[in-house]
Amino acid sequence: MDYQKELREFTPTLDYFIGIDSDGCVFDSMEVKQKEFFIPNALKYFNLFPVSKIARETWEFVNLYSVHRGGNRFISMLKVFELLAQRKEIIEKGFQLPDMTPLSEWVVSETKLGNASLRKYHKDTKDKRLDPVLKWSETVNREIAEWLHDIPPFLHARPSIEKISAFADILVVSQTPLEALEYEWIENDFIKYAKMIAAQEHGTKAEHIAFAAKSKYHDSRILMIGDAKGDLDAAKYNNVLFYPIIPGDEDYSWKRFLEEGLDRFINGKFAGAYENLLIQTFRDSLPETPPWER
Repeated sequence: MDYQKELREFTPTLDYFIGIDSDGCVFDSMEVKQKEFFIPNALKYFNLFPVSKIARETWEFVNLYSVHRGGNRFISMLKVFELLAQRKEIIEKGFQLPDMTPLSEWVVSETKLGNASLRKYHKDTKDKRLDPVLKWSETVNREIAEWLHDIPPFLHARPSIEKISAFADILVVSQTPLEALEYEWIENDFIKYAKMIAAQEHGTKAEHIAFAAKSKYHDSRILMIGDAKGDLDAAKYNNVLFYPIIPGDEDYSWKRFLEEGLDRFINGKFAGAYENLLIQTFRDSLPETPPWER
């Protein structure tokens, strides 16, 4: 299926466009997914049990508590192993980390960073170093689909999205697999608000906005709502507006959007000092330096 063709054929029905991330932004699902599914399976498939404490700490920093939060799972994995290789505990133990060279090469050459494209690359290259990566990712998807249910949206997210839908075309902009996104949005009866769901299969978040919205709406009428630096980067790459859902302060962030942010966006009073202050607060919440280096 040509997922990006779907994005290019996205047709405006309203004057405004709002892209919304999902995990950790609309739904309080990011921590449970990382801590109960991503990390335990990484320990198993990459034989990290001898350094499990260090691996968990590093993984949580990258995927939950840092500027790297919310990235594509494979890019984030590379960052985790990069930081692990630098940690003195790993070096002093002489612990042998897995060789991520083929994954690095694939990430550089591919934009649709999902299981389907990795499976094809693995089949073409026959590189056994990709075996645990693919098994890890497929297991994570399978276990989340089987076990993770009834994760609620953040407080004020539902009335905010309901209010948005009266003014703007909504596109879910995420790096989560499509099947998982569709399940969450249907389970919570949010699907009726979204015109389309764009997932990791559709390419990068920047591509989602570029193909679906750019040149179809005025830049001042395009807004991205997200909880990670990748969401901000996608907005700024396309020269459009950004509203942050602050990690750890999600309920208030949605309340503020409901009570003032959306009205400012619709009334042309969002850009400038208001957006700049929001972005600075957001940047302050996502450190670049790991706690073990401070």
